[in-house]
Amino acid sequence: MHWIEPSNAPETRDLGHPQRVRVTHPFHPLAGQELEFVKRRKSWQLDRVYVYDTAGELVSLPVEWTDVVALDPFVVVSGGRSLFHIGGLAELADLVVRLTADRPSSVKGTTP
Repeated sequence: MHWIEPSNAPETRDLGHPQRVRVTHPFHPLAGQELEFVKRRKSWQLDRVYVYDTAGELVSLPVEWTDVVALDPFVVVSGGRSLFHIGGLAELADLVVRLTADRPSSVKGTTP
């Protein structure tokens, strides 16, 4: 008969995940660094990876900003030439227009 002792230790490892996680988001301050994996968890419909940063602090990152998930097919096909989808760029342009719509223009006008 096998005896299994109960444990009250917090679960810090998920056996289906790597021991180290590389931050792949090009603009994140930890980009390119491998960090110690703690766990992967969905929180408010967001898939997050929890890791210890270089200072030993527990931080969470969107799973898509790491090598835990496969690369975006768009990025792979573009060969690294473009990290942005046209839809995302159009959204960004709309946001810039909305944020700057009420601001007075610094250019008063030009005459030929």
